Amino acid sequence: MSQNIEIEFKNMLTKAEYEGILVEFNIGANQVFTQENHYFDTPDFALKNARCALRIRKKGAEYVMTLKQPMEIGLLETNQLLTKAETSAALNHGRLPNGQIKNLIEEGNIPFSKIEFFGSLITNRAEFAYKNGLLVLDHSIFLQHEDYEMEFEVENYEEGKISFQELLKQFNIPQRETKNKVRRFYEQKYKQS
Repeated sequence: MSQNIEIEFKNMLTKAEYEGILVEFNIGANQVFTQENHYFDTPDFALKNARCALRIRKKGAEYVMTLKQPMEIGLLETNQLLTKAETSAALNHGRLPNGQIKNLIEEGNIPFSKIEFFGSLITNRAEFAYKNGLLVLDHSIFLQHEDYEMEFEVENYEEGKISFQELLKQFNIPQRETKNKVRRFYEQKYKQS
């Protein structure tokens, strides 16, 4: 298990903006990789209502369960490595493994046994170092929907904010309200219900 504080700035992009940034930074198709996010919550959205998110991400051959919890600045991410069998049990039978994440969820008075699999989101991602941070360009596909997003992950909030605003200005991209992927996923799920 590992924990870290995630500080990131996000902005939705049009397809043309996304493609323009890839060209400007000389990012080729061989630098784009695919990852799968599988989202979980209780039927009454107890995690979402607590401003938390639970996912299992497949990246390459590795499976990681991540709980995101709000902090004063950023999010606390708790990560737990899973085996392929644990991931299969979670996705196909709704059985999430014991461990630190279970303990943290139950500390928040959310019944771990009621958590179920909600669906998956595929992201084609490019990421590279940029001005003391990590610039991430995502093309996400989920529930017959696709979108484009830029994220800038940093350690220093104030420094990161300035660099991110300069980057948006450089590409003439307006600052757009940007919800996180899990929220966009749930909103799309609601539309289809």
